[in-house]
Amino acid sequence: AMEVPVQQRRARYKSPGGPPWRETYRRRCMERLRSSRAKLLDRYRQAGDGACGAAPGALLVQEVMEQEWQELRDRLPGLRGEQPMEQVLEDPDELAVLEEIQQELILQEQSVIEEYERSLRFDEECLNAMLDSLDATDRVICPVCRKNNLTVKAHLVCCQCGLYISTQDMTEGKLRSLLESTLTEHSQRCLHSPEFTVTSGMEEEASLLMSCPV
Repeated sequence: AMEVPVQQRRARYKSPGGPPWRETYRRRCMERLRSSRAKLLDRYRQAGDGACGAAPGALLVQEVMEQEWQELRDRLPGLRGEQPMEQVLEDPDELAVLEEIQQELILQEQSVIEEYERSLRFDEECLNAMLDSLDATDRVICPVCRKNNLTVKAHLVCCQCGLYISTQDMTEGKLRSLLESTLTEHSQRCLHSPEFTVTSGMEEEASLLMSCPV
């Protein structure tokens, strides 16, 4: 007599929608993981320093799932008390749903890390191209857009991207030397690529500013 409800319950979990809490829990886990992007990348950088570049495992997934489980449990009385999710969800089909959500979150986490790695490689390639151009020719690639050659005159430095800086007695050789020494000094202390922007105050003339996101 007890088999019918159990079979009905399992049939409900195996339906396309899965158990009733599935979509809410999955959606909230994905949102929390996306909002924790900065935290994820910070952990990845820390793990990378000690792992020689080896691909890390799930850095935030378990934490995200546990935090969202606690909030879901508080809203749904059927999920009972203070027990962890593995004890509450004794049905194999319910646990399968958790594993499916976990794998989806791991894939999402890995895609964020891969995007970050691609961005780092792009920055490194652009920086190397700029350094190569400093060595190879008298022309200087714009450090802001990293695409166009700078126009360097005695009283100004400008670029098609909008960079326009007033100077005094500037030459391409002087500018190249300034950029090269600044980049070299930074690379001796930090492995990440710096960024260049044009900045100016209320009464100050525009200046070229190098900063590092790390």
